[in-house]
This record gives sequence, structure tokens and C-alpha cells, in this order.
Amino acid sequence: MKPAIALLLCLFPTGASAKDIVIHAGRLIDGTGNSARTQISILIKDDKITGVQPGFVTVPGAEVIDLSKGTVLPGLIDTHKHIASGPRRGRGAVAERGPRTNLDAVLAATIPVRQILEEGFTAVRSVGAADGIDLALKHAVDSGVIAGPRMWVSLEPLSPAGGHGDPTNALDPNLPFDPVRLARSVVTGPYQVMAAVREHHKRGADLIKIMPSGGVLSTGDNPHLQLMTNEEIKAAIDTAHALGMKVAAHAQGKEAIDNTLRLGVDSIEHGTYADAASFSLFKQHGAYLVPTIVVAMATMDRATAGDTSAEVAAKVTEAVQFKDKMVAAAYKAGVKIAFGTDVGPGVDLREFGLLKKDGMTPMDIIVSATHSAADLIGVSDQIGTIQEGRLADIVATPGDPLTDITELEHVQFVMKGGVVFKANGKRVPQ
Repeated sequence: MKPAIALLLCLFPTGASAKDIVIHAGRLIDGTGNSARTQISILIKDDKITGVQPGFVTVPGAEVIDLSKGTVLPGLIDTHKHIASGPRRGRGAVAERGPRTNLDAVLAATIPVRQILEEGFTAVRSVGAADGIDLALKHAVDSGVIAGPRMWVSLEPLSPAGGHGDPTNALDPNLPFDPVRLARSVVTGPYQVMAAVREHHKRGADLIKIMPSGGVLSTGDNPHLQLMTNEEIKAAIDTAHALGMKVAAHAQGKEAIDNTLRLGVDSIEHGTYADAASFSLFKQHGAYLVPTIVVAMATMDRATAGDTSAEVAAKVTEAVQFKDKMVAAAYKAGVKIAFGTDVGPGVDLREFGLLKKDGMTPMDIIVSATHSAADLIGVSDQIGTIQEGRLADIVATPGDPLTDITELEHVQFVMKGGVVFKANGKRVPQ
């Protein structure tokens, strides 16, 4: 090697040296659905898992992380988040009514994004945020500017005029609205739908979210009714699939659920009024159900406290009566279930216990929040299980979630891509 080249390589090395880590897991639940194993070593190089071996092994020069008294699992995945929405922080009328820019929204979301990661969710699917806010957060996380989970984002959901997701609902129709911004979320007819899907893809969306039915928490729309036409739904699904993107559908009522499943959607979000015929369609088309039980319970709590409109209180009261029975029946029928909470940018971990109450076994709940969630996103070859070749997204609890599923509410260790963000229940400075 010429001296000048050798000097340049010393001053500007071509790559960092590999970092080796060995995790000693007292109990390992690997996310595949297989039985838990005890006294297992997980070998990691940089951001990847390179081996899973029985016994507590050592590797020369490797850092050892001792989790021999806990339960180790794949990083958890929430497939239904609205990562950049939620209540404002601050006091009184200024916080509730003052102006708020997209920059304000992004900056405010950096706090709960870190919280989500520290609660054990190393990946999320963000299914609705305006003006590219979720995309900006994703870029900030990916570049290391802020700490947060891996993110797959949908940008704005596509809604019919007056449907669940129309941002002008219940507002003065004489107010001016930016037609470009409105066209990103409100669509009429299959050609507008196709154009909106292509525009989302061009801007960087990973998936498409559509609103075939009315909603529960919105004003002026009926959750039982299908508000997008079959032609509009088909246009969204076909165009997205042609671009390599999956489609998530907010669907509460049976008609919207069944028609959207027949048209090839990848997941039904909520699915409140699905029945046995719906479950057959789920299985026939290989679609996932994302139940989001906890958001209904959280809204019911608000309604009981008088913190919602009478319309929303009536809708959520009815929905809660159906939700548990629907989830229990869907699980019994063999519908694929992926974990999702729909609780805004923060964390509400009651979903685990609610799924258990509706009949799911602890192992199946864990799989729903690991391998199944990764499969729904389309990245089960990268995350969702602790296997050789997967990214080193790993969490640990002090007890055994197979005995008490609420152990997943008490994650004490969080690693994402081989980097530890939480250890012994405390944040690790980066």
C-alpha cells in the first residue's frame, strides 16, 4: 500500500469496528410462538442477532448483558398509533385554542416518541398524521436526531367528504381551507383516490390508511355506515398494492368491513361490528384484525367523566358493548390478530390485559405484538422474533408474561438495533 493511501485510511477509516454483545436470558420467548426456553445466550454483532445458543456462553471481547433473572422477548410493536396527534401540553385557553404549527406538533411529539420506545415498543405503524408530521419524526429517529421506535407511516388517511377523517367536519363551511392540503385527505371518486395514493407514495408514505366507514370519536358520521364506495376502496387498494404498499382500513360497521375485505385490504382497524361471516372473509383473504380495545375503554372513561360530546358518548357506549364479544369471537374463529392501541402519541398498556380478558392466551398476545405485527407491516424477516439475522430489537421484563401478561406493562430493558435505551428500569443516556 502506498504511504499516502495508508495515511488517508488512518485519518479517515472506512468503517467502525464491530461491536459484540452477548445477552444472557434467564427465560426467552422468541416471538415465534414456540415454548419459552431457559438459560439462553443471544449473540449480537453491531445491530444484528448472529446467534441464539443454549446455556450462558461468553465470546472473547464481547460485552455481556446479564438478564438471567428476567424474561427476554423481541421488541414490541404497536400497529395502530397516531404518533403526532393528541392533547396539547400547557395550561388553560392558550394551550387549547392558541395557534399551533406543524413544527410545534413535531417538537411536542418527540417526548412521547421517546416514551413509547422506553415502554418497550421498538417499532410502530403510524396510521394517520397530517402534513408529513409522522414522516418528519420517522426521519429524525432514523437519522439519530431523536430517540424513538422504528416507524412505518401512512401520512394523511384518505376519507370521503364528511367521513371519519375529513378535517373540516363540524367547522364553519365558510372558513378557507388550503385545497392542496384538503386533497391529501378528502377524496371523491376512484380517480381522486388513485391520485392521492400516488401522491402519498411520492412523499414517502410506507402504507395507505383509508376510512371506509364512519367513526366513533368523530362528529356527524355513523360508524355503522359504509361511506366510501366499493370503487373508491378498490382504487385505493389496487393502486397501493401496485406501488408495493399495504393498506389499513378504519372500518367499524359490518358492511364496510366485509366489502373492504373482499376487495383485498391488508388489515381492518377496530372491526367493532364484525360477525361470523366477516371472520370467514378475514381468513379467506389472509387479512389481519387490529382490535384497538383500549382506545374504546379510554374514551368511555372520558365520556363517563363528561369530557366528550353527547354524540360521541352514545357511540362509544354502544361500541364498547360489542367490542369484547367481537374480539373473543374473532380469536376463537382463528382470525389473525395484530396488536394495536390507537391511544395517540402516548402509551396506554392496558391492551395486553384486555386481550387476555377477551380470551387470548398470553403466548398469542405476545405473538400479536411481535411476529404477527411485523408480518402485517411486511418486515417479519427483519424484526418481530429473536432469531439469527434479525435486528437486535430486544426487551426484558422482571417476571414471566406467560404467567401474568401485565408483566409487559413493566418492561425494564430496551434495546433497539443493538443500542440499549433502558436498563434496570432507567433511561440510558445516549
